[in-house]
Amino acid sequence: MTTYDTDTVQIISKIKRNRISSTEVADCLGKSGDIPGVVPLNIGHFRVGRVRWTYALNESNWEFHEQIIDVEEGEVLLLEPFDCNGRAIFGSIVSKYLILYRQVAAIVVQGYLRDIPHLRKENWPIWCTGGTPIGCFNRKNEVDLDPAIIAERRKRYDGAIAICDDSGVVIIPKDRINRDFLEKLDWIEEQEDIWFDCIDRRKWNTYDTVCLKKYQEQK
Repeated sequence: MTTYDTDTVQIISKIKRNRISSTEVADCLGKSGDIPGVVPLNIGHFRVGRVRWTYALNESNWEFHEQIIDVEEGEVLLLEPFDCNGRAIFGSIVSKYLILYRQVAAIVVQGYLRDIPHLRKENWPIWCTGGTPIGCFNRKNEVDLDPAIIAERRKRYDGAIAICDDSGVVIIPKDRINRDFLEKLDWIEEQEDIWFDCIDRRKWNTYDTVCLKKYQEQK
């Protein structure tokens, strides 16, 4: 079992406890950090966890099956396909294995899944780019993915933090997991509270609130 550093534990805990949205986290990252094209398969889920990056390639999910053997509880499994040409990487069997038996926090696929009716019926926490009935083949590739790509992606993603909700998925990079980011999370929550107070209680318009920030003049 992986031991998380203190900042990782505290950031995950704060986001979960205060239900800080992917939108707010993206704002803390300078309006960045999203995984383009990835949307929730089932609405209403909110998941946060440490990222485990995986891959599939050449219309095969063989290597992916190997990689998920030791996925850990609470992780957000991130799958990136290479040259899979619009095929679904997996469906209900793998989803059930990951969510029920490996206890991952969420599944995030930068590509397609199949068995969509079943995945929706089970209401599992899954984010992907869409669905298709056409799946990948279960065959071992003669040549694996470029080791340089694997090393770069694992350096970028493994140990990062993913926030998954109805807006999509945002990744906090490893180099931003620190005390400064914890303070940014406090700041974004305070700002949201102030803005809603301005329009709800003070009946200000959004221009005075968001653009001019007139509330700062009253401090």
